[in-house]
Order: sequence, then C-alpha cells, then structure tokens
Amino acid sequence: MQTRRLGTTEVQITPILVGTWQAGKSMWVGIEDAETIKAIRAAYDAGMTTVDTAEVYGNGHSEQIVAQALSDVRDKVTYASKVFANHLKYDQVIQACEGSLKNLKTDYLDLYQIHWPSGAFNTEVVPIEETMSALNKLKEQGKIRAIGVSNFSRAQLEEASQYGRIDSLQPPYSLFWRQIEKEAQAYCVENNISILAYSSLAQGLLTGKFERGHKFEEGDNRAKNKLFQGENYERAQQALDKLRPIAERHQCSLAQLSLAWLIAQPQTNAITGVRNAEQATKNAVAADVELSGDELKEIDAIGQIVTAHLDENPVMWEW
Repeated sequence: MQTRRLGTTEVQITPILVGTWQAGKSMWVGIEDAETIKAIRAAYDAGMTTVDTAEVYGNGHSEQIVAQALSDVRDKVTYASKVFANHLKYDQVIQACEGSLKNLKTDYLDLYQIHWPSGAFNTEVVPIEETMSALNKLKEQGKIRAIGVSNFSRAQLEEASQYGRIDSLQPPYSLFWRQIEKEAQAYCVENNISILAYSSLAQGLLTGKFERGHKFEEGDNRAKNKLFQGENYERAQQALDKLRPIAERHQCSLAQLSLAWLIAQPQTNAITGVRNAEQATKNAVAADVELSGDELKEIDAIGQIVTAHLDENPVMWEW
C-alpha cells in the first residue's frame, strides 16, 4: 500500500489505518483478544502499517493489545495514540504519554492526539495553551513525532494551531457523516493538515450487513448512533441500494467502495476498525479501488440522501 505524508512531518501513514477502539472491549460486545491480535496482524500483513489507539480504549487495554500484535515489527509501523479530555493539564499530558508508551512497549509515538477538546464529557476546562505546551515538550524530547487533535471544530483547530504545529485532525467522517466538509476540511487543506477519518464505515452501516429492523445487543454503543435510528436508518438503506450497482461494477464490496470514496477526498485517510483477520484483509483492498471523477460525484450525491437530513451536531451518538 502506498503511504502518504502526515501533515508536514516525515511520518508516513497508510491511507487506510487500523482502528482499535473495539480492542479495548469497553462499549463493545463479542470482542476476543486473540481474534483482535490476529486481525491487527492481518491488517499489517495486508499493508496497513498505521495503527490508531487511545489511552481511554479499555483503560489502556487496546494499547496493550496493539503491542502484543506488533511489537516485533515496531520499526515498520506507525503508532498513533490519544490523551483523553480528563488528562489535559501539563503534568497529566506528560504522565498519560508515559502510560501509553509503556502500554505500547515503545519509546516514542509517531502521532499523539488530543482525543476530545477540554471540557468534553463534563471534564475540567484546561487552556489549550497549557496542553499544547506539554505536547511541544514531548515533541522536543523525541517521545512524540507529531501532534494531532480529534473531534475539534475549525475554531478549536485554529486556536490550538496558535501554540504549535498541528499535523492531523481526527473527525467522524464517512459517506453518511460529513459535517467536517462544512468548515474544518478547508482549513486542513489550506494548512496541510492530514485528516484521519474515524467511523469511516459509519460504524459498519456502510458495509450493508445491517438489514432493516436490526437491533443491537445491550452494551453495543451503536444502539445510540443516530444513523441507526428511525428515518436516518431508512434513508441509509435507500442509499445503500443505490451504491450496490457501483460496487458490482468494480467487483468490490460496499465497504471497499465507501472507503475508496473517502480516501479520494482532500487530505483524507480512513481509520477502519477490525474484529477479525478477514475484515482487515478486505479493508486493505479498498486502497486499490480506483473511482473516476464522475463516479465520485455519483457516490457523493447518493451519500447526501442521508446527510442532507442530519442536524449540525458533530457527535454521532445520543449519549
């Protein structure tokens, strides 16, 4: 898989990244460590050498699983992790980074990101200048190679950028969830900031495997995802029906088609969660699906069957 440059850094990332929220097990059901380790390794074998994790995913469990899967090839992979909104004071950032380094069994992170803006989930508000000061210090020490932010608006991104170089933004972004296109994407293009899209398959909705009337098991976070509810869900099914013939033309799955569309957007790369080795291998193939300009426009219009009816709230879940 061809790599891309992360922002203005020397760090190389794959256009399709391995996402490991589910590896932490918290807020997911039916996750087995052994299967997850196999899936991450299969993704690596298929060319997906960039892995995204976070301290909050299972309270470090996800990071530990990543280490079990990839420690022996650490020099060939790119690690991205995140510090949560309750650890944004100077000393807390430093401590959180040390914890992530220990969990990942490495002495540096290629990318370290602020997971949510200060104040999210009723956390204490910490000035962005203080948080960025700690991140800049970690960068000077060589413990992190690049700084990123996640779930930031354009205004928050601009403010953070006053205190140091931001090389990535990690927003929710898929064919069915596109608030980033309104403001933040243009800023990322202007300032050479890589976009690392999470929920790039709309938490599995874009795979087409969920039929009308589907109900999630208790404890599955997707039960509270707005896209899986009411008229949004019905519109998504209508859009999927229109996408199927395009996927058939390319002899690819709906998931591969959706990822191919996403990584063709300006500055955009796709994070894909993997439960098993088969999923990981199939996701990687999306990098080889080539869409024409007309097809990109056609897919874009189909996605708007869903997105035209969503409100402005960038958070996908009704928590």
